[in-house]
Amino acid sequence: MSTFTIPGLSTDDGARVAAVLQERLSAYNDLHLTLKHIHWNVVGPNFIGVHEMIDPQVDLVRGYADDVAERIAALGNSPKGTAGAIEADRSWDDYSVGRDDARAHLAALDLVYTGVITDSRAAIDSVGKIDPITEDMLIGQTAQLEKFQWFVRAHLENSGGNLVHEGSSTELDAADKARKA
Repeated sequence: MSTFTIPGLSTDDGARVAAVLQERLSAYNDLHLTLKHIHWNVVGPNFIGVHEMIDPQVDLVRGYADDVAERIAALGNSPKGTAGAIEADRSWDDYSVGRDDARAHLAALDLVYTGVITDSRAAIDSVGKIDPITEDMLIGQTAQLEKFQWFVRAHLENSGGNLVHEGSSTELDAADKARKA
């Protein structure tokens, strides 16, 4: 660890913010890999629409990872972008749906987005009083993730306004409910 951080922050505060950002970095790296997995494994009648919808999400999430890693470095810490770091920081299970139809993947992805967004909002809360610049970066990223989740949910909402996988607690359960809807 460096002996410096962002002007106006103590090195201890810089280290605390960097630790929160490291969790976001691992989450974003995992998310962009999950999105590519879905991109490669989606099949069925809505294949092309979902296939093409995913790539811009991948690109933006990869950019978020880069922004977060660079902020960690600016804070005087070393960003960890390895597979081992993802595993060590992971509080979630690996994505569990393989080759499947669009709705099954989107239902599972909705749960992934819920987890990432919930954790991002917690990160915003934890850094807000310490570092409003990092807070602002995370707010902007989270807003876009919420927009992507809306895109995903638009494919899953029925005419009654309910999600076809409502009440699912696992990706496999969500995918199964979506297939049956």
